[in-house]
Amino acid sequence: MKAARSSRKRALRLLGAFVVLLTLLVCASPATARSGIAIGSKAFTEGVLTGELAARLCAEHSSAPVAHRRQLGGSVVLYRALLAGEIDAYVEYTGTLAKELLHLEDGRDVEALRKALAAVGVGATAPLGFDNTYALAVRESVAVSRGLSKTSDLARHEDLVFGLSHEIVARADGFPGLRERYGFVPREVRPMDHDIAYKALAAGSVDVTDVYTTDAEIPSLGLRVLADDRGYFPSYRAIVLYRQDLQVRSPECVAGLRRLEGRIDEKAMRAMNAAVKIDGRKEDDVAASFLADTFGLRVRASHDSLGERVLVRTKEHLGLTFASLFVSIALGLPLGVVCAKVDRLRLVVMGIAGVVQTVPSLALLVLMIPLLGIGAAPAIAALVLYSLFPVIEGMVTGLRGIAPALVESADALGLPPWRRLRDIDLPLASPSIVSGIRTAAVLGVGTATLGAMVGAGGYGQPILTGVRLDSVPLILEGALPAAALSLLVQGMFRWLETKLVPRGLRAEKDRKAHE
Repeated sequence: MKAARSSRKRALRLLGAFVVLLTLLVCASPATARSGIAIGSKAFTEGVLTGELAARLCAEHSSAPVAHRRQLGGSVVLYRALLAGEIDAYVEYTGTLAKELLHLEDGRDVEALRKALAAVGVGATAPLGFDNTYALAVRESVAVSRGLSKTSDLARHEDLVFGLSHEIVARADGFPGLRERYGFVPREVRPMDHDIAYKALAAGSVDVTDVYTTDAEIPSLGLRVLADDRGYFPSYRAIVLYRQDLQVRSPECVAGLRRLEGRIDEKAMRAMNAAVKIDGRKEDDVAASFLADTFGLRVRASHDSLGERVLVRTKEHLGLTFASLFVSIALGLPLGVVCAKVDRLRLVVMGIAGVVQTVPSLALLVLMIPLLGIGAAPAIAALVLYSLFPVIEGMVTGLRGIAPALVESADALGLPPWRRLRDIDLPLASPSIVSGIRTAAVLGVGTATLGAMVGAGGYGQPILTGVRLDSVPLILEGALPAAALSLLVQGMFRWLETKLVPRGLRAEKDRKAHE
């Protein structure tokens, strides 16, 4: 008995040390670093390219360390991050800024935009040179067969299927107003990722999609862009938004950002997009080439090896997974003990935890941003909420599943409640407890991939980039290590089960599993 208890204590100490060590990784992760200057970018190729250009010019002029926090999401996420001080600058579009973020009538007057931004502590450069407005596009074969040349023509073809990016479906300057302006009622509207929409259009799964007029896919797929003949879409000139305190902290950085004013025309932007999306070049290389050709800057492009990238992502992913697991165990196990004893509390706690499980992961992450900003913090908070249910349920199921005869025997010993819990109840409930923690850990490994959407890094980063660039190797660069880590975590907890669960209970569990 003493030997078994000693073995369990050693295993618990080992698990605790392992979890604490991996939790510390999240503190050292680049995804959580907030020193120096942070330049954010949206989750599409042009956003990443312009963000890289801004970051490199800022770094060229400033002595402070500059980090490019890539593909953090859409306009609302980036704007909130800017206001909260999570990032210092990012590239936005005047039409989006006016209609969606500042709720102004006209986005063409940059000075009016600057005045509204100044009221919230944000500055803006002059336009960078290109206007990347929205438009609707169809395959050339559909345009010819249906006689489509302008957006108003769509009103005559209500059987067409629209595949629209998620952002434009609900935005104030997006599809609802467009449909009202032109009076068409599509047979079906399918919200989807912008890059996936192009694939669906090319495959014939949808007939119409929204495009940015500088997208490289327009010429490469032979699409026809329909004229906005009723002038619905406003001007979408690219500008750099930056926190006004950046002008104080690093005026050299702001000077570097201003060097982009008027230097990127539509042809140049379309060529950079094509170099990444069509030719398969890295955004870093394309940005470095543009800076060399335009400004004569010789900026060395980064070329991390596959092993280096996987190592960095593994550290980030382990930090997210085990930091959240540590908090889930610390909160869930005591809650589970109390819930096992108090029926009313159990119904409330398990009900709330169960409802959280039904909330889509991405939605939960976005809800965390106003509270915790971007980076590891919102990702860990969301993972904790998802992991609590299996941890609590494992404890409750284990304690309430103890045979009545054993409960009576324990009562007959007259042990104090804490001694009975430690020496009798928890060992008897250990199979269910370990199973619940194992489920939470494996769930965390998979869900943590979504942390990349809020700048938390991890294996989701190459997966998201691979989907955006239609690159199977990049997708596998994140998916295969994630699958391997999931198997490793399962194996680790299987081993811990042999140390924490008494042999007789393991045999009983195996017997029930085979019945």
